[in-house]
Amino acid sequence: MCGRFAVTTDPALLAEKIRALDETAAAEQKDASDPNYNGPNYNVAPTTTITTVVKRHSDPDDESTRRLRSMRWGLIPPWAKTGSDGGPESKGPLLINARAETVVTSPAFRSSAKAKRCLVPMDGWYEWRPNGELASGKKATKTPFYMYGGDGEPLFMAGLWSTWRPKDGDNASSIDQPLLSCAIITTEAAAQLAHIHDRMPLTISMADWDRWLDPDAPIDEGLLRGHGDLDRIEVRQVSRLVNSVRNNGPELIEPAQPEPEQGTLL
Repeated sequence: MCGRFAVTTDPALLAEKIRALDETAAAEQKDASDPNYNGPNYNVAPTTTITTVVKRHSDPDDESTRRLRSMRWGLIPPWAKTGSDGGPESKGPLLINARAETVVTSPAFRSSAKAKRCLVPMDGWYEWRPNGELASGKKATKTPFYMYGGDGEPLFMAGLWSTWRPKDGDNASSIDQPLLSCAIITTEAAAQLAHIHDRMPLTISMADWDRWLDPDAPIDEGLLRGHGDLDRIEVRQVSRLVNSVRNNGPELIEPAQPEPEQGTLL
């Protein structure tokens, strides 16, 4: 599962660093609560517009090149119907994650798995571990943890993307350009991460970026069975401030402060 993450690298700087063309639109909004905000975001939630890395051709006969593109987090299959507002119909589950074990066979993802694979750069992601057992019908409280690149460099997660357009004859569309959307691929958690959650995003190492992104080659199923940059990932407990998507700031990724024991005088 990957339902919330943090990303602080400016797209222009990222494009320079990984030698990619920056095709992201510079966001005018300065409020991280705006879904189109493109600045530092410590609490990225589903349906937010995020930066992704793809490889595409400018012309059919040229070499594909790395590009940064803005996409909605929550993949919309090309066959999704047009809703009453002219956008994609919102019925059904929000496809923010795709299981590595089934991406090549799932009706929602198999088309994208063939030639529309992407990378989702992030500083790290959050997971919540239940505390204790369920008691008398009440849900156990959960402790948030932050998984991040211990070397300070971004992590690049495997993803799939899609292009959605309203169908001819459907409701008048509010979409003036094709809508790009994506999902993050998850796999079984490994090493210390398995103690937090049973799933984790599928990381792709730098040496495998182009192999994963190549639009002219079939998907490398070996990468789907790996754990990429697992050795770079560190874990720390963080504040419960991250529980609310309304909170957004560097304090969300800081180590949690120990809570005072009951009966302790402050």
